[in-house]
Formats: sequence, structure tokens, C-alpha cells
Amino acid sequence: MDKKKLKTEEVNPEEEVLFTSLRAGSWPEFHGQENVKKALRIAIQAAKKRKEAIEHVLFYGPPGLGKTTLSHIIAKEMDANIRITSGPALSRAGDLAAILTNLQPKDVLFIDEIHRLHKTVEETLYSAMEDYALDVVLGKGPSARTLRLDLPHFTIIGATTRAGLLSAPLRDRFGVTHRLNFYEPSELITIILGGAQKLQIAIDEKSMHEIAKRARGTPRIALKLLKRVRDYAQVKGKEGIDITSAQEALEMLEVDSLGLDPLDKKYMEAIIKKHRGGPVGVQTIAATVSEDTGTLEDLVEPYLLQLGFLQRTPRGRVATKAAYEHLGVKHSGDR
Repeated sequence: MDKKKLKTEEVNPEEEVLFTSLRAGSWPEFHGQENVKKALRIAIQAAKKRKEAIEHVLFYGPPGLGKTTLSHIIAKEMDANIRITSGPALSRAGDLAAILTNLQPKDVLFIDEIHRLHKTVEETLYSAMEDYALDVVLGKGPSARTLRLDLPHFTIIGATTRAGLLSAPLRDRFGVTHRLNFYEPSELITIILGGAQKLQIAIDEKSMHEIAKRARGTPRIALKLLKRVRDYAQVKGKEGIDITSAQEALEMLEVDSLGLDPLDKKYMEAIIKKHRGGPVGVQTIAATVSEDTGTLEDLVEPYLLQLGFLQRTPRGRVATKAAYEHLGVKHSGDR
């Protein structure tokens, strides 16, 4: 395929374009996660026929796969407003109460990192989600009394990268639960082409394939790499992105042919070279590479597991033969 002749349009400053204008705003613009989209569209249509708010929704899976974007689309389809917050931002029950009491019927409250909610905030959320009511304690000691405030029927959309950390009572209050999976290269190519159109840069098919295969199956990473490759091509005086500039830019960024970055390689080398291929605990690996355990579990391990480079066992993490081969290290089982 020849370079695409791209339609030009007015754009905002670069970072705003990348994180806002490049976000899909409707179902046709959202590529991938087909089964999730079908299920959500049915749930939305059913709720609209009943003239009710859609049930509470929980999205889980690795970061960058579209949890926030889907929440915006749900709110738009329901003709509702969306409020955005995160688990760490809601440190007190009063913070949550202030938001809930200002919601309108069918509004959406999106809570990112919902697994990090404080226990008292989470307990306040139970009655709000189930009974659409908020119990407020007035006073202290023997004279304390509870006041119940009725809330409009709204929708909580929770997003988490670590569904296993959600308590059972909170998880059970979500009527719709979906896991988002990594994207296929063909889906990422469509997303990259759309991003290039928004960024007003021509790109050929080989370059799109090159970026897609190094994007770790993640749209957010694909768009970030596209932006960096665009910058490189422009600095080199190119009119568009060709395969040479794409490869040179990606090599400069130290993103290899499978999308592994320096932290991924550091992680695997720690297991292979310093711990004889494992098994080794993730906390030991984190100490070896001087990284936070949560960062490794959320950002590094899911993709390595997807590639088949890593195994989780009861005794710890183990590097597979495929990891040895990719890093060019002789496996102990090889002769």
C-alpha cells in the first residue's frame, strides 16, 4: 500500500491531541474488544428501553486497553454526564459523599484504580451502589444518629488492573463485568492510521506494521510510539513516516522487535542471569531491578506472560526457553 493521503483538520496542542482528540468518541471509532462492545451495547439499549441507568460496570485488565474510553462512550450513549475520579483520590467517605450527592439521574461516576479505595470509602459505596442511598452519621457517641440521603439512580464504572485485589462485596455489586484483552496487530494498525490522520502525518503500511508489532498489544502504547516516530521523521525533514525513519526511531527508543523495552529486558535478565532462570519471587526481582512490585505486576508481567516468556508458579517466576532465545542467552537445558 502506498502512503495514505490523509485528511487535514484543525488540532489542539500536541499532548491534548494525543490523549484527548485521539480518543474514540463513539462505537464506530472504537476498534477492538468486539465481544465487550456487543455486550455493552445490548446493556445500554436495554437500560434505555426501561428508561433506567445502566447497571454498575467493572472493567479490568492491563493498562492502556480502553477502560476510560469505553466509560466515556457509555456516558455519551446514555446521554449522561460523566464524573472522573480515582481510588487514591477518595481518601475520606466525605469525598465520595460530596460527589454522589451532586450526581444527576443516569450520570456516570468513573473510578479508576478502584482496587485502591480506602476501606471506609468502599463501605460507604456499598449502600450507594445497591440501595441508591447514602448513610450519614451525625454527631458522636451515644447521641450519634444516622441520616439516610436518597440518591438518584446513577452508574458506577470501576476500572482496575488488579481485579484480584477487589473485595468480594464490592465486586459482587457490579452487574456488568468485562475483562479487556490485548489487541491484535490488525486492530492496532487501524488505530495507528486513525491517529496519524489526527496528527496530520502520512504513514505507509510497513511503518504501521512496525509500530503495531512493537506496541505490546496496547493502543495507548501504539499512539505514544506513533507520536515519537512522527517527531523523529519531522526532525529528519521527512514529509511522512516511512519504514526507515520508523525503525530508526524505535531503535533509538530501545523498543525491540517484540515491543520489549529496557525494563522488560532488565526484568528477564534478572531472572535468567542472577537467579538462574527461577523460580524467584517477584519481591526479590523488584529488589534486584530497583523497581516497585506493583509496577512489575501491572506493567511488565502481563505482556511477558502473553508472549510466553514468563511462567508464574507457586514457588515464583520462571523464565521460559523462548525468553532465553529472544535475549540470546543459552538455556541450561540446551546442549
